Amino acid sequence: MNYQMMRYVLGQIFKVGAALMFFPLMVSLYYRDEGMVPLLVVLLPLLFAGYGMTAKKPTKQNIYAREGFVIVAFAWILLSVFGALPFVISGAIPNFVDALFETVSGFTTTGSTLLTDIEGLPMSLLMWRSFTHWIGGMGVLVFALALLPSGSAQSMYIMRAEVPGPSVGKLVAKTQLTARILYEIYVFFTALEAVLLRCTGMRWFDCLANAFATAGTGGFAVLNDGIGGYRNVWVEVIITVFMLIFSINFNLFYMLLIKQFAEVLHNVEIKVFFIIYTTATLLITQNIMHLYHGSFWHAFRYAGFTVASLCSSTGFGTADYTLWPAFSQTILILLMFCGACAGSTGGGLKVARVMILCKSGVSEIRRQLNPKLVSTVKLEGQVVENEQIRTQGAFFILYMIILLVSTLLLSMDRYGFDVSFSAALTALNNMGPGLGAIGPYGNFADFTPFSKLVIIFDMLVGRLEIFPVLIAFMPRTWKKA
Repeated sequence: MNYQMMRYVLGQIFKVGAALMFFPLMVSLYYRDEGMVPLLVVLLPLLFAGYGMTAKKPTKQNIYAREGFVIVAFAWILLSVFGALPFVISGAIPNFVDALFETVSGFTTTGSTLLTDIEGLPMSLLMWRSFTHWIGGMGVLVFALALLPSGSAQSMYIMRAEVPGPSVGKLVAKTQLTARILYEIYVFFTALEAVLLRCTGMRWFDCLANAFATAGTGGFAVLNDGIGGYRNVWVEVIITVFMLIFSINFNLFYMLLIKQFAEVLHNVEIKVFFIIYTTATLLITQNIMHLYHGSFWHAFRYAGFTVASLCSSTGFGTADYTLWPAFSQTILILLMFCGACAGSTGGGLKVARVMILCKSGVSEIRRQLNPKLVSTVKLEGQVVENEQIRTQGAFFILYMIILLVSTLLLSMDRYGFDVSFSAALTALNNMGPGLGAIGPYGNFADFTPFSKLVIIFDMLVGRLEIFPVLIAFMPRTWKKA
């Protein structure tokens, strides 16, 4: 383990974290609210610690897979702890476990909340809460790679440990330039959504907060009634479109920029994603029409928004789907499992991973029928290596074990199976709302501190896709090779 390089990179991350806190600090200055002091109390020590940890550059700058996993896991945990402190110091969320829950939910873009009066928060902390979505959506370490001088030629290991999906590759030769391109695309779409929302008459504060939440596919709203509180169909249309945009692999946007249109048009994952979205929307529309006086368009409006919200793992709500028929709720649960495309800011298993798992299952059935048959798994026209299939199989097994164990632990709380299972599922897939008491108009406030810690763990494991968190806390990781 290259401890010096790990210390140096974490120091850089602390400096980036402190710099990002300047944005809600400016909001506090503008609105003159009580968030300024709590933000400064956290920002300054974080900044000093960052400069102290980066004062001496390591002589050995190698970063390999093991260091990459550990750096990513500890960066997310430490930034979540520091990010929770302004809520505690200000008294907005006085309990530290509750503040940590809200902050981890923000950074991991889960969007689960335990606040009952969202609009009662100071404007600066309300913006910080939404801004954590935007930071966590693309990844704070990817942000650091984009801005800071690359400390290692092998910084790709950090990017691979943080960017969601079965695999991640470089768009260009340099990792730093790849990260910068990704963030430029990210910033462009965020700004575009904010401007379009402003055209609906929404105030700028809400435009930015909702754009941050949509871009990170997080789902923290700034109104107690969520997006439905605006009662504006154009707001819903704009957010629906951008939830779908941010569910797409960002590599495809780069392909459009360099005019490789054929590669985008022939991308199988995006086709499957939109087939899933369209099919689920139409099925649910038909199933809930009777709840909206037989109106197809009203049912389609709420079904389209809700399906986009859960496909993308954003978690915004305009309708209480817990009142919908069981058929519609079952479809939504399946969407929570599948999630968005690999390489997007969305959560879930990812469409590409589901495709690999399904195709490898079919391939194995063929081999069982004909042992001499050479059957390969292909994705996007390329053969998926056996090691990749094995990795995705291992990921799915670990995913199911964590889901079932978490459901068992949460069942010790006072809620039934539907709430316990959906709480574990929505946390692990970074979705936000679940079923029953934790539906789109519910919250997690009544869970015990132990249950909240279980959900916090699930949210972190889900966002970092299991391996970085588990590897960071394995004793074997810290032994000399």
